[in-house]
Amino acid sequence: HTLCSSHPASGPLHLLLFGLGGAEISMWPLNTIIPKGGSMKVNCSVACDGNITSFGLETHWHKTEVDHRDKWKIFELSNVENDGTLLCHAVCQGNQTQVQGNLTVYWFPEYVKLANLSWQREGQHFNLSCQVSGGAPRTNLSAVLFRGEEELFRQSVGMEEPANVTFRMLASRKDHGANFSCRTELNLQPQGLELFWNSSAPLKLQTYVLPATHPHLATPELVEVGTPVSVNCSLDGLFPASEATVHLARGDHRPPLTITHNGDSLLAKTWINGTEKEQGTQYLVCEIMLADEKVVTKKNVTFYSFPPPNLTLSEPEVSEGTTVSIECQAHGEAVVTLNEVPAETPSQRAQLKLNVSAEDHGRSFSCSAALTVAGHVLYKNQTQVLSVLYGPRLDERDCPGNWTWPEGSHQTLTCQARGNPTPKLICRREGDGALLPTGDLGPVKREITGTYQCQATSSRGVATRVVVVNVIHNQNNMVIIIPVAAVAILGSVGVAAYIYNYQRKIQKYELQKAQENAAMKLSTPASPP
Repeated sequence: HTLCSSHPASGPLHLLLFGLGGAEISMWPLNTIIPKGGSMKVNCSVACDGNITSFGLETHWHKTEVDHRDKWKIFELSNVENDGTLLCHAVCQGNQTQVQGNLTVYWFPEYVKLANLSWQREGQHFNLSCQVSGGAPRTNLSAVLFRGEEELFRQSVGMEEPANVTFRMLASRKDHGANFSCRTELNLQPQGLELFWNSSAPLKLQTYVLPATHPHLATPELVEVGTPVSVNCSLDGLFPASEATVHLARGDHRPPLTITHNGDSLLAKTWINGTEKEQGTQYLVCEIMLADEKVVTKKNVTFYSFPPPNLTLSEPEVSEGTTVSIECQAHGEAVVTLNEVPAETPSQRAQLKLNVSAEDHGRSFSCSAALTVAGHVLYKNQTQVLSVLYGPRLDERDCPGNWTWPEGSHQTLTCQARGNPTPKLICRREGDGALLPTGDLGPVKREITGTYQCQATSSRGVATRVVVVNVIHNQNNMVIIIPVAAVAILGSVGVAAYIYNYQRKIQKYELQKAQENAAMKLSTPASPP
């Protein structure tokens, strides 16, 4: 039989066993829990009316008897590392009696570690796993998984060593950058102790989206050596775009990049250039990496050299009547054509010989070079302008010799001299030396009537020309009175037509007389001043 009671000597609960001959034995404490590596004292007491021949404590831990009397003994247990049982025993009057107690050892986990989260693709499931090593008693030990301060999952650690507690969750964009952790809880409150907990170091989750599309690589197919060109590489639908890395390379050369982000878009810019030694086709590669994945685009870029053709004039400035040689020369594999030269089989050289005249002054000669690069025909041009030196020219085209206008009309008078160098032109009226008015005359006045001597002068000679200006005006004012009668409308029209034709005849007669007078002045020698 057993009996739980309060023993006067020890106070707490004792287990009393009644053996043969009325002996009883008790243990204090009967069931207890201590920290791992700790120590405790155990009191074994016996009630016996006869002779006690054997009395003690059986345990596998190290024990030391620290006090005793005839019917009780106190033992100290030290360096207790694990759970076990205690057995107080005695032999009273030849009869053995005993009592058994339990000792539980508690200790905290040696480590609590959250498995590496790494990068997780949005929309895919992943394991949030916590590893727990050590800790006891395991029946009182739990692991709790947290997102920030939010509890996600709780589970008893179990008896496996080390133990793993796993929670499967869906990667979401909203979880990018969130901290996750694992906490162990050793609940010894039922044993009269506390709730002990320990947390792992927090880990940051990184979620990502990397589209299956290839980056857009914007680059010209052809690049002339010595000419920097802009290259862009872009990708949309990337998250987080700021965490992506970009490699843009031409062979082993990686130029510096300027990278900008706009939401879920990324744009990398650079400049590429080539040298004479790098002519030919090369790969241009754009590689965008996020997490442990990457997307790549490759394009061929051909570097070429294409100097403009040489266009030379044997003499860029010549006198009229001189023979000039115009020559067009290409470089490398290019072929040339020269304007004014009949089309023939393209070659690297074209030539033209020309006996120049005044009409060739300012004439433009163009040399066009063509080069085929990677199936594309490229062109470059050179232009030269010929300068022809010739004396002044005054002819009917640029300076008409006869101008006749009605007085009061609006007219424009032009008189220009041609020549290279540009000649100086002066036109003076015979008699008074008045200058010839040119340009917009406004209402023509009779005062400009006269014969003008025009002279164009340059370092290459002199040219002269006579210009006659006639202004027609009415000398008699004619008034015609036509009786007004009550006639039909047709009669009124007839009278108006008669007046109009009569005035035209008068103007025609006066114009003819003015021309005859001007011709007589030209044929008459001028009187000396």
